[in-house]
Amino acid sequence: MPPLFRVCAANAGVTALLGVNPTRLFPFGGAPENVPKPYAVYQVLNGVPENYLAEPPDVDDWSIQVDIYATTVSDVNAVLAALRRAIEPHAYITRLGGTGTEPNTQLKTTSFDVSWTHTTQ
Repeated sequence: MPPLFRVCAANAGVTALLGVNPTRLFPFGGAPENVPKPYAVYQVLNGVPENYLAEPPDVDDWSIQVDIYATTVSDVNAVLAALRRAIEPHAYITRLGGTGTEPNTQLKTTSFDVSWTHTTQ
């Protein structure tokens, strides 16, 4: 798996918004109930190994979706900007998602996808 959490949790801009111990960036697309806002979740959409005939793959290409939730539009935008600044030196942003309001919680939300090439060694 690519080190998305480790990279983001080491970034001061991200932790200023999503905190530390815990950094509110949760795997597998789920967050604890009643988590403080803002927060983000991520999930692997798919992964593709770089296959070779003579040896096992040494690189995997991962597609990861990140979803951001906050009580205000400005908080969503701030988290989006911070996460992008943390991730883009290591991977490519391949999609910026739409914006909306989550119907059950009324939280503002947006998403983006990351293409991360990560060595398997």
